[in-house]
Amino acid sequence: KGNADWTQRWDWFASEIKDGRENQISYLKISKLALAFAIIHSKPPGKSSKEYIEYLAKTVSEQDFGWKWKVEVLEAEVLRLRQELLLNRISPRFCLENRKQDTSAEALLGRESINPTSYSSQLEDSGCDVCNDSAFDSLGIASDFHQSEHNVNTSKHWLERVPPLNFCRSSKEQSLTAPVQFLQRLLEIRKLSEGGILQADFSELENDSFTIWNSVSQLLDGLTVFYKSPKFPAPSFLTEGVSVLISLITDTKLSNHVLKKCFKKMEEFKKNLIQIILRNRSVNRFQALHSVSQTLGLLGRNNILRNSLISLLLLEVRQFAEQLLQAHQVQSVYDITQYENIFLLCMILEQLLQNETQESNISSSNYGGEEKIKFLKNLDQIILHLSDEFPLFSLYLWRIVALSHQQAL
Repeated sequence: KGNADWTQRWDWFASEIKDGRENQISYLKISKLALAFAIIHSKPPGKSSKEYIEYLAKTVSEQDFGWKWKVEVLEAEVLRLRQELLLNRISPRFCLENRKQDTSAEALLGRESINPTSYSSQLEDSGCDVCNDSAFDSLGIASDFHQSEHNVNTSKHWLERVPPLNFCRSSKEQSLTAPVQFLQRLLEIRKLSEGGILQADFSELENDSFTIWNSVSQLLDGLTVFYKSPKFPAPSFLTEGVSVLISLITDTKLSNHVLKKCFKKMEEFKKNLIQIILRNRSVNRFQALHSVSQTLGLLGRNNILRNSLISLLLLEVRQFAEQLLQAHQVQSVYDITQYENIFLLCMILEQLLQNETQESNISSSNYGGEEKIKFLKNLDQIILHLSDEFPLFSLYLWRIVALSHQQAL
């Protein structure tokens, strides 16, 4: 009997819910119908109902966009304030207790500056030539590799003279300018503290992972946007963005904090750059792709990023070789544009493997052995099948195989 009572109550409750939902649906339909009649009756003369509805929809959409823009501005201001607070926690201003009498800040900061990408030399090219090995050397991976850990691109003024972070720029430029300014000031504190001019507590970076992650993420996203739609000559803030990024990941102290919090974002950035190279189909694309390849090569200056980048490039080159072999065997059409673009990845991979080989002779490290073994599996047979039809690509594969063998053995 008790169970029967509970069943009746449950049926009644379910019926009430059903009736309530039906009433809500009915009210919603009536409200929509009433709104439609109101719009029709209130439309101005000379306009059809459809035109008036489109006008109202556009007006509401613009209002939503205005609110979104205000939210973005407020979020940017909040991030700026958090950046200022973090910098002040790391190093209070004008803390000069350990300043040396014979060392000035300008002399310290003006000794060296990093210039990772030589965009001016690219502007003389029409953009129609495939980059060769000598052009790839302009990445500075070979000649400037040992200098990168000591070079920082900062202004020649005191931290206190650096102007406040500026957000009064176009949204596209701001996507790079805002994080670049913050990270430049962080690098400047690092340089001054290293010279004993300024006291700094970089353990504060562990207490505010959001600010570091957000700033680095904005920088990487901004670079990705520009690389997808490049402009020449390259804007100065793009060059500064790359310079700050490389300085950040090659700094012995700051790189650990950055990679600890932003490693996944860095991996996503590298994958995006690789896909930008492979999928670009513009006629005059080689100048733009050379800039992207420069940035990828410079990321290899950090050992951790280089190891993961080698793994990504081995995978892409292997997959393309298999796809090319399959297309060759069935006599189908292959992607000629992707075939041309793959050589940039091969050149980057070859240079990174050479650098790794040189360092492994000193440190005896052998990271990525499994990836290299997978890459080498049956690859000699693939090369033999491709060598007659694609001799240049086969040559690059042989060179990569030789370098990979040195690491795998």
